[in-house]
Amino acid sequence: MNIALLTAGGIGSRMQQEIPKQFLHVDNKPIIVYTLEAFQNNPNIDAIIVAVLERWEDILWAYAKQFNITKMKWVVVGGKSGQESIFNCLKKLEEEKIDLNSGIVIHDGNRPLITQDIITDSLATYNKYGSAVAAIPCVEAIFKSTNSQSSEVSIPRNELFRTQTPHTYSFSKLLWAHEEAEKRKIENTAATCVLMNLLGEEIYFSLGSEKNLKITTLDDLDIFKALIKEEKHV
Repeated sequence: MNIALLTAGGIGSRMQQEIPKQFLHVDNKPIIVYTLEAFQNNPNIDAIIVAVLERWEDILWAYAKQFNITKMKWVVVGGKSGQESIFNCLKKLEEEKIDLNSGIVIHDGNRPLITQDIITDSLATYNKYGSAVAAIPCVEAIFKSTNSQSSEVSIPRNELFRTQTPHTYSFSKLLWAHEEAEKRKIENTAATCVLMNLLGEEIYFSLGSEKNLKITTLDDLDIFKALIKEEKHV
């Protein structure tokens, strides 16, 4: 069994909008629905669980019904961080007695342009290596700075990769990682792959894409709108 775990608990403060970014409408459809549809349409995904902002649960269920997202089985309230939101979902799946060997595909709810190839490659990499983290090579020149104004240190870009989501791990591995994080007081990690790295786990890269952008700013939203418009004209 493979379960998509979507995090959609952010308030979107950088968007300067009253509505959380994942619920903003683009072409008469909430951003989170674009993400849900990607996993709904992938034959390798059996179910979906979503961590969402408190008081937005019923709205999400309504959208799932409106857009025929039949694979969404559970909605939980997110935590104060992405790490906490993921753990809330894992605890819910544990309550539901989900098989510990299930694959859990963790994805940002505000990355709506995830493709079927990215989902499929994530699962294929996971099946081969036991984990998968979507990543793309870094193509820009990179400098390290301690004051955000100047630098004397450049980092070879051929050694650098930018990670995205999805991150795919077994249910049992994720439970172990989050329970270890509690014991070691590891909090608010930027992503599951960072938590796994802190716990000594090797990271295996799967397919990513420049178009698999995370919508966090108004500029990101403009890019998303442009890409959606382009797709409609193809």
